[in-house]
Amino acid sequence: MAVIQVEQKFITQINVFTVEPANQQSLIDRLQEAAEFASRIPGWVSASIHRSLDGTRVVNYAQSKDIESAQRIIDALRKAGFLDRNAQFGEAHPGLYEVAVTLGS
Repeated sequence: MAVIQVEQKFITQINVFTVEPANQQSLIDRLQEAAEFASRIPGWVSASIHRSLDGTRVVNYAQSKDIESAQRIIDALRKAGFLDRNAQFGEAHPGLYEVAVTLGS
């Protein structure tokens, strides 16, 4: 489960994909497979996949324990071909982040 707390110091990869509406579910299915693969790599914490209501975007929110874990996971996904495969369904716009502020209950 995703943990969004400043105190955790997790690294979050937020990847916004631009997709054709016809490819949205296919990309979600591929991202779920990639997350299941990544979940077996040390340092993996969670993954959450979001779809836009207009069908043109998919957001993958994946957490790792630290920057080294994040890089290890990205490298393993690349080596296993997941990143190239995902590119067939949409254009990726990835970035690594840390939580700066949280509000709410």
